[in-house]
Amino acid sequence: MSPKPATHADVTIDADEAAVRRAISSTARPPRPSPLSAALTFGWRGMLKVKHVPEQLLDVTITPVMFVLMFTYIFGGAIAGSTAEYLEYLLPGILVMSVLFTTVYSGVALNTDLTKGVVDRFRSLPIWRPAPLVGSLLGDSVRYLLSGVVIMVLGVILGYRPDAGIAGVLAALGLVVVFAFGLSWVFTTLGLLLRSPSAVMNAGFMGIFPLTFLSNVFVDPTTLPGPLEAFVNVNPISILASASRGLMEGNVDTGDIAIVLVVAAALTAVFAPLTTRLYRRG
Repeated sequence: MSPKPATHADVTIDADEAAVRRAISSTARPPRPSPLSAALTFGWRGMLKVKHVPEQLLDVTITPVMFVLMFTYIFGGAIAGSTAEYLEYLLPGILVMSVLFTTVYSGVALNTDLTKGVVDRFRSLPIWRPAPLVGSLLGDSVRYLLSGVVIMVLGVILGYRPDAGIAGVLAALGLVVVFAFGLSWVFTTLGLLLRSPSAVMNAGFMGIFPLTFLSNVFVDPTTLPGPLEAFVNVNPISILASASRGLMEGNVDTGDIAIVLVVAAALTAVFAPLTTRLYRRG
């Protein structure tokens, strides 16, 4: 049986393929992106996701406002005698709580990419392997900042006046974001271990809720029973809240800042390599 003669279309396709091959072979391979540029690119990807789905900002805008208003005006009079006095104590704590709650969504977002197959595509790219992880957390840090700004603006509207001024507020916000960055590695590890975004969210909040409420965010630990007071005093979230209050009031204990930074560094040192290993293993 004689072979089928080549058509004009076949000849054109072969010529185009040959032209593409010549162009590729004669062009220098583009340089690999640096780890920093790759991480920043994935951070920008997180910002674009918010642009296209603005509902993702509800947890960093509406939720903090609800917490501040409810706790100030429902419990303020009973706990501190007046809402104004309680707001002075509560607002730095709510700043801590709201930002740390947001870290859970780092694991949820990673698990969503994992279950949809996006992570498989990232693994095939010629980039620094942890870039999608680091970039995602850098993008989430912008969300943490936004949450903090919303809380502080609302606090000023309600009458909160930090003694240390804007410098103290910025220092407190920066400290909280650094701690949140370290904590978020815990939830990215959960995001790679659990099977669904809802499972990550449930597990994350089951851990963060008790630690937050068993702290000095809402009440002075001296009003608590002895064993509970002892736990609250060593809770890293309590120490973070105390450091934030001190920075805003201008009387911070440098020991509190040191403990917060050490805990954040320890969380990163333990869970960042673990997350990266799980991510590479797939």
